Amino acid sequence: MDILKTRTPDQFALSPGADALRNHERDYDALAERLARRGRRAETVLEAVGRFAVAVPSWALGTGGTRFGRFPGPGEPRTLAEKLADAAVVHRLTGAAPRVSLHIPWDEPDDVPALRAFAAEIGLGFDTVNSNTFQDQPGQRLSYKLGSFSHVDPAVRRQAVEHHLHVIEVGQALGAEAITVWLADGSNYPGQMSLRKSFERVLDGLRDVYAALPAGWRLFTEHKPYEPAFYATVVQDWGSSLLLAQALGERAQCLVDLGHHLPNTNIELVVARLLGAGKLGGFHFNDSKYGDDDLTAGSIKPYGLFLIFHELVLAERERLAGFRPAYMIDQSHNIKDPIEDLLQTVDQLQLAYAKAQLVDHAALAAHQESGDVLLAERALKDAFETDARPLVAEARRRAGAALDPVLAFRASGYRARVTAERIGSGYVPPRSL
Repeated sequence: MDILKTRTPDQFALSPGADALRNHERDYDALAERLARRGRRAETVLEAVGRFAVAVPSWALGTGGTRFGRFPGPGEPRTLAEKLADAAVVHRLTGAAPRVSLHIPWDEPDDVPALRAFAAEIGLGFDTVNSNTFQDQPGQRLSYKLGSFSHVDPAVRRQAVEHHLHVIEVGQALGAEAITVWLADGSNYPGQMSLRKSFERVLDGLRDVYAALPAGWRLFTEHKPYEPAFYATVVQDWGSSLLLAQALGERAQCLVDLGHHLPNTNIELVVARLLGAGKLGGFHFNDSKYGDDDLTAGSIKPYGLFLIFHELVLAERERLAGFRPAYMIDQSHNIKDPIEDLLQTVDQLQLAYAKAQLVDHAALAAHQESGDVLLAERALKDAFETDARPLVAEARRRAGAALDPVLAFRASGYRARVTAERIGSGYVPPRSL
């Protein structure tokens, strides 16, 4: 495998200037004092934020696109090794992204031991692996145009199962412990497929995959209401996903992609329901305005993101049985620098998690019990409206990461350097306006 020879992430200059450090310390001390007056300990939040970690998706290290086009950016990674090098930058600057989630066959490794060794060398491990039956691959014998697991042809269904078994094999060799299954299976027109039998066939296929899980592995079913199927998607909502997970067994759980819901869906309620059922497997974090927009987390609905993390922190505090969510990012960078966008998302996730830690849970419970609607809501708003950025920055500083990851990245000159090194990435500088 073509392992990239690049500077190690440790060579980034992460020490802030004297003025920046002094201003940060003043901000942190002031916030810690305000929190103490409210009966909250800043150190407790710092410890929690220091434990938070999220996986970076390999497919997000390059510029994304839409059905209408893609605009490549300078210095895009050309190989999987270069993607890992970029992912290591995200982890080094945030201290919270120690694992990479691979999508097979988009990022099929040609030398798994070498890839795993290289990842370990630059401080990374591997998270959940992702399958792909939503498009046909070069040389593929049978087409998924009319479905994969739900297809009427048993040969197509078998091909889909065999692909998933291969993904598990690769993931196991890399040290992953879960597989995420998102299926595009569905129909564009009434009558195109049997609504009941298509679901039954998906369940049968997933049973074969579930039976092949290595010891300690989990299987995550991911739902999405539409696209590419616009009339009826087989696994179209959290209820369908839950039915599959319950039928498969204890190690099958549901994955929640924040963009995979119809507009105005109460996602934190979905999270609460899955937590209550013991079937919340994890997340694909992003944000959206209209549909599966794959925008930077927290960019459109920061309060909704906070409310989701509130449910997660409650589950942590209550030591809910089986609570072991896998946190992953799934976003597309159409116009932002991919590394900067990932840095921004990790920062926003850390921030939402920190704010959820600031909720006065005892007061909230008391207001709920007494029926005081206003004060119950205000207990959440008080935490959400707290400027927790100094807490997150301090947690990163103590982890040896950057106070401001985006500014540290820009100051490093990393993008300019890899742009000069990665010849042939497809980037063409735009003409000036």
